[in-house]
Amino acid sequence: MIVFCGYANVDLTVAVPVLPGPAARVQATAVRRGEGGMGANAAVAAARMGADVRFAGVVGPDPASTAFLDALAADGVGTGWTSRTGVLTTAVVLLTPDGERSIISQDDLVTTEHVAAVAAQARAAGADWLYLDGYRFPAAAGVLGEGPPGVVVDLDGCDGPAAARAALAAADHAIVGRAQAAAFLGGDDALAATATEHRVNLVVTDGSRGWTLFTPDGARHAGAAIEVTAVDATGAGDCFAGTYCAELDRGSGPLEAARVAAVAAGLSCTRPGARAGLPHRATVLAYIDSAGAHPAEATTAQAHTAPTDTVRPGTGPDASPALARRHGEET
Repeated sequence: MIVFCGYANVDLTVAVPVLPGPAARVQATAVRRGEGGMGANAAVAAARMGADVRFAGVVGPDPASTAFLDALAADGVGTGWTSRTGVLTTAVVLLTPDGERSIISQDDLVTTEHVAAVAAQARAAGADWLYLDGYRFPAAAGVLGEGPPGVVVDLDGCDGPAAARAALAAADHAIVGRAQAAAFLGGDDALAATATEHRVNLVVTDGSRGWTLFTPDGARHAGAAIEVTAVDATGAGDCFAGTYCAELDRGSGPLEAARVAAVAAGLSCTRPGARAGLPHRATVLAYIDSAGAHPAEATTAQAHTAPTDTVRPGTGPDASPALARRHGEET
């Protein structure tokens, strides 16, 4: 079981010819409404990959929140852990014709106390993994407790280096965009050292330029992006995170999980909206099989020798490669 604790919101997507600068005015070419939120999107991505998923965010008691939870349930996400004591927030997504976007989000009511309660509930229920977005740190680091479930953090919500390092200290796995990684942690050598220092598997995603996995033993594994015609990149990072969690829960090691997540994230960019493009497992496996004749496996480099202390359970690069298939290019 995977418990997703994080953002749930309505996405108001505004199509624009270019992203506006300061004091600029542009004419919208289309406006549409849809469900979104980092945690909720990642939960749907994991559910569509076949995982047993619970969403534990905060929404309101209103009909719009009910409809939001109904949409999650329709994708197989359990919503009984969601609090209805807050509000369903809104995010405004500005989207250009080439699929690039800027996002203006509204803060939610997922408090540190809520995170602590969810972590305790997940432990009591025997959950295997707890997903958190980076907005919860550094405060959440002190309330997660010891032992299972394993913790996966999307660092892209962190608001600075201190929050990112607090999240890394609490996480077994962390995912972060390249720009955020460079701003908060540094270049590849610093990232490799950080993964070793915190005994964490750190996946750095870089859009069409691919991804790199830094493991606790000092190794680096890199994969290229699959080639797609991008329609909308909104939610691609959430898709990667949710699929990565689903593959870990299935028994795959982090390298295998990143390979599969990369394909899913690439495919998610081919349809508009944060949810519509999230692929089902059959679609991802069909793509992998079709590209299997010309696999572009991840490259590996040993950055430095890791300390000899024990790696946390499920954190070795190929702990249990449950998906014994050939892979096409990775993103």
